[in-house]
Amino acid sequence: MYNFKKFTFDPRFFKVYNRQLLFIACLSFLFLRGQSDDVRLDFEQNFLIPGTSIRAIEVDEQSSLWFAGSNGKFGRIANDRLQLDSLTYGEKHPSFRSLALGKNEAFALSIENPALLFRLPEPGSGEAPELIYKEEHPDVFYDSMTFLNPDVGIAMGDPIDGCLSILITSDGGQTWNKKSCLELPAIAPGEAGFAASDTNLASLGDLIWIGTGGTSARVFVSRDKGESWEVFDTPLIQGGTMTGIYSLDFADELNGIAMGGNWEKKGDFTNTKAITEDGGKTWSLVSNGELPGYISCVQYVPETDGKEVLACSTEGIYYSDDGGRNWTKLSDRGYYALRFENREHLWMSKNNEISKVTLKRR
Repeated sequence: MYNFKKFTFDPRFFKVYNRQLLFIACLSFLFLRGQSDDVRLDFEQNFLIPGTSIRAIEVDEQSSLWFAGSNGKFGRIANDRLQLDSLTYGEKHPSFRSLALGKNEAFALSIENPALLFRLPEPGSGEAPELIYKEEHPDVFYDSMTFLNPDVGIAMGDPIDGCLSILITSDGGQTWNKKSCLELPAIAPGEAGFAASDTNLASLGDLIWIGTGGTSARVFVSRDKGESWEVFDTPLIQGGTMTGIYSLDFADELNGIAMGGNWEKKGDFTNTKAITEDGGKTWSLVSNGELPGYISCVQYVPETDGKEVLACSTEGIYYSDDGGRNWTKLSDRGYYALRFENREHLWMSKNNEISKVTLKRR
């Protein structure tokens, strides 16, 4: 035990004491940082799909994963069993980056000319995919699609004739109709979408949000299932060919997040992420100048009231426990897309591989 005299004058004691204080301070800082230091990813199982870039994945009501990728390949993973199939159109193997689940049916939409929208059969059933919609145009390129409810669905693509390409179905995907540019806001020259992960399009109830990039990074908002639209600016990086919003998601009608960056400068952390608290009308940069940089997919973690967010790209996987305001890198493993089953379980996809992942909290 130290007496008062030794405590007061022995410099060696202060050296040890200061080290103890520093250690306690570091522990306190880590504790105050929040749960992100107590979260990890466990990669439970990998499913190999050679020769396929997989950017479109969706989880159905049975927690099975549907996917569609390049070279006409599509399939489903159910009960840890991979069911793989493929389709052709003439001599063409369509490349899919958009997938949506309707009334117990899956639909996949191809990129490039001609755009082909198929109703997909049960993989491996021997049934032929059904072509529902076809569009031919030199500039046609569809980026994403989703269903708002069992009847109403939307697909969006790059601009043709001065407006975004918007397809709407109101009969569960049986028929799709393209909106006229007379019914849509004008697009800025050089503004378009990114088919990075099928998530530059989000919906909730009757609400739809579309994020764009290129010369302008804006959010197109519809509050009536795609009948009318408003457009709002964001502060995300813009002005280049590969800059802007690559992915967005909404926790509720007001709170959302948009992420992206510059694909040509993936390590640039400036103006790559923003949040909204008024349904997409105004956006504020978060964690500006700090990681992550380029992001291809962002999703709110279910059942966390918008507090937990997961994002990924070829640069790694990132986690936030405060609604996207601060981030921690969980893994260097690169992925294109992610989708949650529930608060703990999710799927991630990239070239040639789909991973079943668990988000664990210590």
